[in-house]
Amino acid sequence: MDRVSLTELEAIVAVAREGSFRKAALALGLSATSLSNAVAKLEARLGSRLFNRTTRSVSLTDAGRTFVTQVEPSLRDIEDAMAGVRSQQQTPSGTLRINTFAAGARQIMSPLVLEFLRRYPDVHVDLVTEGRIVDIVADGFDLGLRRADLVPADMIAVPLKRPQRYAVVASPAYFEQYGKPLTPPDLYRHKCIRVRLPNGALFPWHFEKKGQAFQVDVTGPITLDEASLARAAVLEGIGIGFFLEQNVRDDLEAGLMQRVLTDWTLPTGDLCLYYPGRRHPSAALKAFIALAREVSKTAVGSPPSSTSSR
Repeated sequence: MDRVSLTELEAIVAVAREGSFRKAALALGLSATSLSNAVAKLEARLGSRLFNRTTRSVSLTDAGRTFVTQVEPSLRDIEDAMAGVRSQQQTPSGTLRINTFAAGARQIMSPLVLEFLRRYPDVHVDLVTEGRIVDIVADGFDLGLRRADLVPADMIAVPLKRPQRYAVVASPAYFEQYGKPLTPPDLYRHKCIRVRLPNGALFPWHFEKKGQAFQVDVTGPITLDEASLARAAVLEGIGIGFFLEQNVRDDLEAGLMQRVLTDWTLPTGDLCLYYPGRRHPSAALKAFIALAREVSKTAVGSPPSSTSSR
């Protein structure tokens, strides 16, 4: 039998993990055609189908399930051995994959990611933004970026000294017509823009003041699944929105939005990079973490908005 390539084994395991040829190809940095060909070649060598394929789904056959169960541990050992060699490199190189949410990516792009690329031109950064929280190890990422309270307990966290805070905002025209809420319960009498999370749940509006926590299940004329769409609705005067402060800071400074309930929207936690405690972190990963710690020492809190009220 012809010698099996590492790419073919990685392709099988990736498709089994992702449940999709397209997602597996993205995870491995291959074209969908290349990945499909790799799977087909290995199936031909084995003389057995490893996947059941339909136009809507991909699943392992019994033979495929047995094959992946036996091969995956060995593949991890190979990857670990390769990582051990890479960790001994003095010059960072290769690909560094980071999973984050869009607002977090914007916060680290200039001070951290772009500065890292300037310092280490042999490293390629693959930055993936999504709302859902993923298992960075299972999904093939080197690092994750989330709020401190969302970092898994078994991960090593690196605080970035960038506290997260929410802002309740609306356009000046909206407040002129409907007035401003002075306490969270006042929001029940207002039109609010609802946002749906990737898991299908509606994003709750949490408030806290002097140890008193309050959650408002607001109502309003529209529900959206993307923060930028909610921002557009607020700018058009449709209703009140609830955003991460950094997402609307420019609008507040430009006078396009006004902020309320500032004393009820306290910082919710620091932004953290996190990664697994691997035995052999790559030179690129070690360099990125070192730069993150360096940047965090000079980080300052978010500047206050120029326009605010109770």
